[in-house]
Amino acid sequence: MAELEKYYAPAIVSKWRTLALGVGGIALIIWAVGCYFNTEQALRSWLVGFIFWGGIGLGSLGVLMLQYLTGGAWGVVIRRTVEAGSRTLPLIALLFIPLAIGVYTHKVYEFTHLPADDPVMQHRGVFMAPWFWIVRSVIYFALWYVMVHLLNKWSAAQDKIDNLADSERLLDRASRFSGPTMVIYALIVTFAVVDWVMMLDPHWFSTMWGLLFVAGWGLSCFCFVVAVMAALSNKSPMDGVLGKRHFHDLGKLMLALTMVWAYFNFSQFLIIWSGNLPEETTWYLTRMKGGWGYMGVMLIVFHFAFPFLVLLQQDFKRKARWLASLAMFILVMRVIDMFYQIGPTPRITEGIASGAFHIDWLDIVAPIAIGGIWLWWFFGELLKRPMVPVQDPFFASAVEHGKGH
Repeated sequence: MAELEKYYAPAIVSKWRTLALGVGGIALIIWAVGCYFNTEQALRSWLVGFIFWGGIGLGSLGVLMLQYLTGGAWGVVIRRTVEAGSRTLPLIALLFIPLAIGVYTHKVYEFTHLPADDPVMQHRGVFMAPWFWIVRSVIYFALWYVMVHLLNKWSAAQDKIDNLADSERLLDRASRFSGPTMVIYALIVTFAVVDWVMMLDPHWFSTMWGLLFVAGWGLSCFCFVVAVMAALSNKSPMDGVLGKRHFHDLGKLMLALTMVWAYFNFSQFLIIWSGNLPEETTWYLTRMKGGWGYMGVMLIVFHFAFPFLVLLQQDFKRKARWLASLAMFILVMRVIDMFYQIGPTPRITEGIASGAFHIDWLDIVAPIAIGGIWLWWFFGELLKRPMVPVQDPFFASAVEHGKGH
């Protein structure tokens, strides 16, 4: 146990936690005031923040399973960080409550106001009922919780083991569990984002939708982890664990997911463009006009082209601070991407035409509020366990890997 004590997070993490709660709490109060005067806009803005920050937490679960499946030093050194991210799931469920209330009271999402004779309502039936929308979301969170609980339980048990055989047994159990569960995880994410985001425009659909978020949330998670690791890389205990090759590996994963995100987006566009069906093309036609068109070009340049070219440079990926700066830049672009997906969708209340370019002050306040609260919870989870799995049979070799050239 004495060996474990020296691997706990440094005291500065507690200061970050306090700061995050202060900023998030103030922003939450401001958002609540805005919600009183403009409920639909407040909930739409809340959805932007929820999908972004919740995406980091749920992306952490996906990355946690991925590192068990693939192995590698990068997975060992970030395991406890992504575990802490995955344990924010209870908070993510709490942050979902305003959206659930909004749907139940018909304050947000156009499908809650569609007439019964609308073709979509007739075709999908009970699937479009607000109560069933909420029930499905509860099921998603329940299934995710089982995954988070078991993986974190086995990892915590590994800390209490003092022999190699039992440690390998737990590692093997987590790896075997992660294989089929990764497929289930991707399917649940697909169903969830169809309900939470695609149904903002109930007359539009895309078979690529789930993959966009699986890749996007994975990219968000890696960028967030790189930022946290870089901030702690010169502080005990991580200064004795992290090496430039670890950041190089994480940088390559960021590059891969940047390309995958762009590939899925282009594939969706190409399929819809070639099909040329009015019920599909309207989504892109709206986002090619005015401010939305400029935002789309900005995403192509700064969410894909710029990070892609920079991450091709090997030396850049080996410098923790430089890589972290790019990671935080990509995270900003991820927020903009979420706004690009959500902003132009149809509205219930009058005053802003459907598809009109509009940025509300709540679109800034809500993500800050959710982000502050989420980071407060995340840092709290990070403080509960050692920063690295010391008893993992591959821990020593993973540390050694980072010291290479």
